[in-house]
Amino acid sequence: MNLRYFWRWGGLLALGLSVALTALLFRAPPKPPESLTVGAALGSGDRVGYQRAEQPRPFHFPVDHGPHPEFRNEWWYVTGNLVDATGRQFGYQLTLFRIALTPEPLTADSAWRTNQIYMGHFALVDVRSEQHHGFERFSRGAVGLAGAQALPFRVWLDDWELSGTATDAWPMRVRAREGDITLDLTLQADRPVVLQGDRGLSQKSAEPGNASYYYSYTRLPTQGTVSLAGQRFTVNGASWLDREWSTSALGPEQSGWDWFALQLDDGRDLMFYRLRRKDGSMDPFSKGILVNAGGQTRLLRETEVDLQPSGEWISPHTGDRYPARWRLRLPGDNLDLTVTPKVVDQEMRLTVRYWEGAVMVSGRDGEQLVHGQGYLEMTRY
Repeated sequence: MNLRYFWRWGGLLALGLSVALTALLFRAPPKPPESLTVGAALGSGDRVGYQRAEQPRPFHFPVDHGPHPEFRNEWWYVTGNLVDATGRQFGYQLTLFRIALTPEPLTADSAWRTNQIYMGHFALVDVRSEQHHGFERFSRGAVGLAGAQALPFRVWLDDWELSGTATDAWPMRVRAREGDITLDLTLQADRPVVLQGDRGLSQKSAEPGNASYYYSYTRLPTQGTVSLAGQRFTVNGASWLDREWSTSALGPEQSGWDWFALQLDDGRDLMFYRLRRKDGSMDPFSKGILVNAGGQTRLLRETEVDLQPSGEWISPHTGDRYPARWRLRLPGDNLDLTVTPKVVDQEMRLTVRYWEGAVMVSGRDGEQLVHGQGYLEMTRY
């Protein structure tokens, strides 16, 4: 956001990941800051020497599935809802971030030397037991520890990995392991790629260049296995892939966001991110997209969406307060949806704290009932 958006993490470099590189050069565990604020993370950092997303560009696949090291930040973000033959439900997230420490590669006097740091977030939620598991890793992009390549497609951090075929990203295999929790899935792309914003240029604030290049695959048929607490489950479901790269994003008046990636049972997909200003109002750069069952898209502007939180969940671990549910309306489409977490505690208590998890959707399209599911990200409140 995926959120499914890589730009949310842009300032991690300026706020502490250079510390991680120093540690990595000596094979010591990196020690990034204990907690970072979202607004500071996305509004700061040295941009000199990096490219910025300033105007629409053509996308070239499969090359653009791979890395763009001329930009400071990048991510590959996959989420999904899964179910086994008995109806047991799971949600998952695997995000791999590439973060440049300098705009130019370092002098290659050692195979261990690099200007690229990789960070990974992996989460699995078991809806039946109401258990959420979230993990984080860091590594340098050297000597095979972590990296990204277009052909053959592969992005990895140790044994957390997205991989494709020799000529394409699809079908994509998603694998991760942490202790006795494992994920091994195959994702198929049976719908066209979705270019977000203006032909793939997603402007996040007023300053030119405060934007990302952003595309999505909004509904990926998924099958594979999940292992948890000594049990192995054969699952199927639907996933969502977000891809972004950028150098800067939020402006000084913006404080955070809420991101929705919803898959409706009638075949429509809906993404919307609500950028919040420091006074709590919705920023006019908030936007999204509506995808019909045939893959055709329509841009959703801030004025077309009515988004209202209700209730409150207070994290017993951090004290952070998050909305308990949301009402999302598209008045022009007669669409009125309620978005509710499948498990209340899906807080990611990592270097940057945020809530990210599986949600269920119910509501109406005019007089017709609507149901669905998806993923929701809420930054710290």
